[in-house]
Amino acid sequence: PAPAEAGRAPGPPDGGWGWVVVFGAFVSIGFAYAFPKGLAIFFKEIQDFFGTSYSEIAWVSSIMLATTYGAGPISSILVNRYGSRPVVMFGGLLCGVGMISAAFCTSILQLYICVGFITGFGLALNLQPSVIIIGKYFLKRRPIANGLAMAGSPVMLCTLAPLNQFLFDNFGWRGSFLILGAILLNCCVAGALFRPIGPGTALAKTQVTEEGKDALKGKITEDGTEMKVPMENKTEEEGGKDCFEKVNQYLDFSLFKHRGFLIYLIGNVLMFLGFFAPIVFLAPYAKHTGIDEYSAAFLLSILAIVDMVARPATGIIANSRWVRPRIQYFFSFAITFNGTCHLLCPLASSYTGLIVYSSFFGLAFGMVCAMLFETLMDLVGAARFTSAVGLVTIAECCTILLGPPIGGILIDTFGDYKYMFIKCGAVMVLAGTFLFIMNYYNYRMLAKEEKERKTKEEDPKSVRTENEGRKNWNKDSTRDGPEMKPLREEGEGEKKEMNGT
Repeated sequence: PAPAEAGRAPGPPDGGWGWVVVFGAFVSIGFAYAFPKGLAIFFKEIQDFFGTSYSEIAWVSSIMLATTYGAGPISSILVNRYGSRPVVMFGGLLCGVGMISAAFCTSILQLYICVGFITGFGLALNLQPSVIIIGKYFLKRRPIANGLAMAGSPVMLCTLAPLNQFLFDNFGWRGSFLILGAILLNCCVAGALFRPIGPGTALAKTQVTEEGKDALKGKITEDGTEMKVPMENKTEEEGGKDCFEKVNQYLDFSLFKHRGFLIYLIGNVLMFLGFFAPIVFLAPYAKHTGIDEYSAAFLLSILAIVDMVARPATGIIANSRWVRPRIQYFFSFAITFNGTCHLLCPLASSYTGLIVYSSFFGLAFGMVCAMLFETLMDLVGAARFTSAVGLVTIAECCTILLGPPIGGILIDTFGDYKYMFIKCGAVMVLAGTFLFIMNYYNYRMLAKEEKERKTKEEDPKSVRTENEGRKNWNKDSTRDGPEMKPLREEGEGEKKEMNGT
């Protein structure tokens, strides 16, 4: 390029190779979201093989989901340091190694490590870089690109559910894990499609850095040792400040003073206690009622198909001028609707009833997922969104970890699945009600604060009254009148005595 344009970063192409990047993100995001849910097909057989309880086998998907969510900030830091392509390729390699190793496990604890931690961390390295790279390739068409990439989750779940059942019938759970490990290695291919954008900027940055180092070396040589002392002898306070600034660069802890963010955080942490458990236990529950394996797996496919339609439809409704100004209420309704579906699930005793439940569950699940991050951005704004997502995922991973095992304990204790569904439904209805009430309070407080601000702007005299009073008092107190003469003479005498004159 010309010298004047050497350091200029190219703008997002909004097409071209960007659509290939969207396909790679479609694959990576699809595996990251759908794979932990699709593994539920094998749980009943693995439970019989190792002789474990429902709560013990539920820890497999819980650890995987919690690791995928909790390692989000680590993934973000690695992307900022190395770029999206190597991070996603390394994540795909970890996923393949984790599942292939799980095929040779001889205890449930080894499954926790291989499937839960190793594969879960690999999925975390797939998820966040795929979302970030789309923002670099698209600007005007970014909503369309994000929508196509996020559609990978229901499409993959719709495909993985019957595929996993087919693999299990033909190869057993060990052979299935080997094949799934090989399939997950395709994430490396998807990561290879993430061609980095803006090499001119990186080159210019490197040249500026080298020039700065050379100039600094020259200055040190001219001034001798005088320049070395202040550079090397940094105080501990400055070092601590630099460390805090580096941490705060990725996670803005001042968000904990934000009223809307705290309401969102508490409501979502409570919601995730019952969000994933019904998906994990849906296929085992169908098998428990006497339904054959393929029909049980097909329930997850029905859920995924409805979810596939519900997400874009919810986005269109939420973007309308009637819903957009109060999108937090719509989000609260979606959570409450989700919980109501779980409360009514025990009434579905036949396969037809489970199909109806799966359809409504897919609709409610898609509604919540479509607005999960949009409502957060509506509260904190685009500038603080990245830090907010990191803090929210760290907090949510705790309840994501505990949700399915608590459901498994209820199944082991009562010998019936209905108490697990009732628990999940009650928790989500409570979370939706909490968010509705607190968001109403937040909207009222924001309106009150906005009204007070406008009142102050319209009546500037009331704002200046206190400052003018202080200025007048200071002016009167320092006036050179005859009544101040004795005090001035006394003060001058004290000054003379202090100076020894």
